[in-house]
Amino acid sequence: QVQLVESGGGLVQLGGSLRLSCAASGSRVSMYVLAWYRQAPGQQRELVASIYNRFAKQVADSVKDRFTVSRDAATNTAYLQMNNLKVEDTAVYFCAAKFRGMAEVSHWGQGTQVTVSS
Repeated sequence: QVQLVESGGGLVQLGGSLRLSCAASGSRVSMYVLAWYRQAPGQQRELVASIYNRFAKQVADSVKDRFTVSRDAATNTAYLQMNNLKVEDTAVYFCAAKFRGMAEVSHWGQGTQVTVSS
């Protein structure tokens, strides 16, 4: 079982920055891909970024010029650095985990709200 705890969300002004953290713990957590999804009201959940290690990571095209994903292997904490935030980035951001090689997410965090005000 893997536990995911997100932190770092909040209210930020247009153009500001936030860093989200996802602390992962549990059995063989180092073998899991950690990912960030977001869901805005009335919209489907979308994948924002994922990371296995520094050589295996990706960020959605829609945000890759503003967001970066990283992972601390020692603590199995994933980070999502979000810069130049836009109003359309407002959403609940979820950390997710899937065992490497598997297609489906197996574990979800509780989510953290990010609100960008204009």
